[in-house]
Amino acid sequence: MNAPWLSLIGLGEDGADALSPAARALIAQASLLVGGARHLAMIDAPAERLQWPSPLTDALPRILAQRGRPTVVLASGDPFFYGVGDLIARHVAHDEIFCIPAPSAFSLAAARLKWSQQDCALLSLHGRAFERVTPHLQPRAKIIALSWDETTPARLARHLAARGMGASRLHVLERLGGPHERLRHACADAFALDDIAPLNTIGVEVEADGDAPVIPLAPGLPDEWFEHDGQLTKRDIRAVTLSALAPRKGELLWDVGAGAGSIAIEWMLSDPSNRAIAIERDAARAARIARNALALGVPDLRVVNGEAPPALAELETPQTIFIGGGADAATLAATWDALPRFGRIVINAVTIETQSLLADAFREKGGELLHLQIAHARPIGRFHTFDPAMAVTQWRAVKR
Repeated sequence: MNAPWLSLIGLGEDGADALSPAARALIAQASLLVGGARHLAMIDAPAERLQWPSPLTDALPRILAQRGRPTVVLASGDPFFYGVGDLIARHVAHDEIFCIPAPSAFSLAAARLKWSQQDCALLSLHGRAFERVTPHLQPRAKIIALSWDETTPARLARHLAARGMGASRLHVLERLGGPHERLRHACADAFALDDIAPLNTIGVEVEADGDAPVIPLAPGLPDEWFEHDGQLTKRDIRAVTLSALAPRKGELLWDVGAGAGSIAIEWMLSDPSNRAIAIERDAARAARIARNALALGVPDLRVVNGEAPPALAELETPQTIFIGGGADAATLAATWDALPRFGRIVINAVTIETQSLLADAFREKGGELLHLQIAHARPIGRFHTFDPAMAVTQWRAVKR
C-alpha cells in the first residue's frame, strides 16, 4: 500500500483561517500547491505554486510528476462534490490520495435555507450546460444549483418564467461561509436583483402553472414537444419502445436512424447518468435532433451525421441499440455484432420488407416479436370512430 503524497484540501470563503491543524500541516510541508488563483491567494506557504490551466487536464502531467513528494491541491468546499476530486482520482491511485473536505456550497445553502439536502436536486451549472436544469423543474421541487457566474440567477429566472413557472421563488446565496455572505430572494417573474457576486449558489422552490410543460417522469413526451418533419417515433409507440429498451443507470444507447431524436432524448431523461448517440444520415434532421435535445434538457446527447452501418464503425460500444429508421440486413448485422454479451436491441418496422427481416431475426436469434397497433378517436359526422395509425412490428432481443 502506497503512502498518500497528494492531499486534496477544501477551502471555504474564510480561507486559511478555517483550516484544521492537520490541513495547515500538510500545506506547510508541501513542495507544490495547486489551485485556482483565488485559492492560492488565500494561502501563505513557501511551496511552489501551479495555477489551474484551461483545461484542467493540462495540469495532470505536472501533478503526476510529483509522485512521492508532498503535494496539495486546493479546492472549493468538498473536492468530491462537483469538484476536482473525481479528475484526480481517475489518474492517481486511491491509496495515494488524502482528502480533507470543507463544507460544500450545497451544505451551506441547505443550512441557510433550512432545507434537507436529501429532498433537493443538487446541480452544478458551473462548467456544464445550463439546459440540464430543465428536467428538474418539477412542481414543488427544491433545487440547489451552483452558478456559472453572476448572470446565472437572472438567466434561471427567465427560464422559469418562460416555462410557466414564474411564481417560483429564487434564493440567491452569495459568498457562502465568508464575512461578506449575503442571502436575497425574488420570484422568477419579478426578478430584479443586481450586483450579484460571481461566486453564488441558487436555491429554487418550483411553482408551476397548471399548463406548464413539465417533463414527466414516465416515457412518452407529447409529439408536439419535438421539432420534426414527420420522422418521429410517435408518443404511444415511443412509450412501449422505451419500456422495451429498459434503460438502466449509466448505460449508453445507439439510436440508429434517429429522425427527431425522440428515443435518444427520452433514454437520457430516464437518468442523468445515461448517455446516447443519435446516428442520422440527413444533415437537416441531425441539426434538428441537437435542437430538440437542448430544448428538452439533455444537451449532452451526441449526434453523428452519417449513414449506418459505416457511421457505426468508430463509436463507443453501447449496452443497448434502437433502430427505428428503416433497418436493412447490413445495419441489423452490424448493430448485432456491435452489442456486447447481454446487450439489448429493439427494432421497429412498418414496411413489409423490414417486417420480413425482423421475422428472420426472430427465428435466428430469438427474443420477442410484437405487433403494435394504436388507434385514436376522430369525429365522423355527429359521432366518432377509431382511426388506426400505421401498425408497427417490434423485435426485441438480448444477445446471449
